[in-house]
Amino acid sequence: MPMTIVYSYLFPVLWIAYMTYWWRMAPAAEAKAAERHEAPGSRTLRLLLFIGAALLLALQRTGITVLDKPFLPVGLWSFWAGAMVTAFGLLFSVWARVHLGNNWSQAVTIKQDHELITTGPYAFVRHPIYSGLLAGFLGCAIARGEWRGLVAVALIVAALWPKLRLEEKWMQARFGDSYDVYCRRVARIVPHIL
Repeated sequence: MPMTIVYSYLFPVLWIAYMTYWWRMAPAAEAKAAERHEAPGSRTLRLLLFIGAALLLALQRTGITVLDKPFLPVGLWSFWAGAMVTAFGLLFSVWARVHLGNNWSQAVTIKQDHELITTGPYAFVRHPIYSGLLAGFLGCAIARGEWRGLVAVALIVAALWPKLRLEEKWMQARFGDSYDVYCRRVARIVPHIL
């Protein structure tokens, strides 16, 4: 009985804790005024893709047979491996958010007195918040073991990639050669790979 509760609620608790932290920390990010903002339409599209990915993972069945088929054998090992990947990813993302301090924002922005952060998790990847989110969704996909989990991860990549590209364009414009050197040294999302 207690393990059934763990299996039913572990992932929702992880994500609710993560989203609660993010929501509570958002007002602190307004300490620095923004000089440049991302278009609202791209934020809306990103939100819709996130909702679609979350629904794919949360629903018991999608009603689309191929999406509900397993790509991994489902069992304790996949559940706990997925839980570890999700927990690591979300914690890595939180570490990055804390490390950014007042330079963080929900939308792509360049803040007044914006700093180029290259330490902490930013020494491993240039976009550790995105790396953590992707790991969080990948962990859920592993635990679920169905093709829809991989589709959810693809939706998250589709949601984050344009934002990542815009951030990099603006950071390069703001920091020039310093950002170029950083880009040559540190991968975008996966250390030493991508």
